[in-house]
Amino acid sequence: MTPQNIILVGAPVDSGKDRKGCIMGPDAFRTARLAETLTELGHSVTDTGNLTPEETDIAEHPHLVALPQTVGWTRRLKTTAKKVAAEGLPIFLGGDHSLALGTVAGIADHAAEQGRPLFVLWLDAHSDFHTPQSTDSGNLHGTPVGYFTGRAGFDDFPEVGNPVPAENVCMIGLRSVDPAEHEALAQTKMALADMRAIDEGGIRAPLAEFLDKVAAAGGLLHVSLDVDFLDPTIAPAVGTTVPGGATMREGHLVMEMLHDSGLVTSLDLVELNPFMDDRGKTAHLMVDLTASLMGRRVFDRPTRSFA
Repeated sequence: MTPQNIILVGAPVDSGKDRKGCIMGPDAFRTARLAETLTELGHSVTDTGNLTPEETDIAEHPHLVALPQTVGWTRRLKTTAKKVAAEGLPIFLGGDHSLALGTVAGIADHAAEQGRPLFVLWLDAHSDFHTPQSTDSGNLHGTPVGYFTGRAGFDDFPEVGNPVPAENVCMIGLRSVDPAEHEALAQTKMALADMRAIDEGGIRAPLAEFLDKVAAAGGLLHVSLDVDFLDPTIAPAVGTTVPGGATMREGHLVMEMLHDSGLVTSLDLVELNPFMDDRGKTAHLMVDLTASLMGRRVFDRPTRSFA
């Protein structure tokens, strides 16, 4: 395993939806010893602390939740992601999934400067392929994939200078997709593996196929890991629980395959709501999954007691 220069970036984004609590996510990851765990695996870890959103003069929107704040976060994260991607392997500690509006757009700018294509692995129960016009809820954490792939309708947001081609995106774990998203996704060449496909054929095959594609293109790989990718029985600390998610074993297999590929260059950890957790259970699991991504093997997993 090659030691990495890992940069932790706290992004306590809590504007992407009505239910609050993700603002506490970055510090929960720290309390669960993310930095210490990665250091013990031989990596160099720098924690840059928590970001704040840029100020905006955008007015509140009658339908969209906290539009000015989310635009401010997108501006800040887009600039920051491009900068830190040139310095090491950034891990963005969320915060709700609207943070990926900025992180992926910024990483895409970095990839373009490197002359390499960017690929995105979206581990989530939801496709988050809405636009501000198509979302019924007004929650902007359901829009990042639409944004960074270049869909129209994001007039208040920073311009996406280097949209990620839809065929460079792979979604694994889907089980809650709105009709408008379903119709839009059907018009793309995005790789989609919902939980039925995983139940029938396993989680390894779609991931292996995607990783082969990334490797063949010499691409950078950004992974966006949402807590609700996992089944809520093992990861309860999320406000968008959908039963039937990935098991602990499936989660670790994905992370170990990603490590073996050597392709991952940046990571989001999102939607952790500590207010809804059970004695830190979800935060510790997300840290353990990150450790698997960064080199911990199956035989080395710690025994935990939550009694």
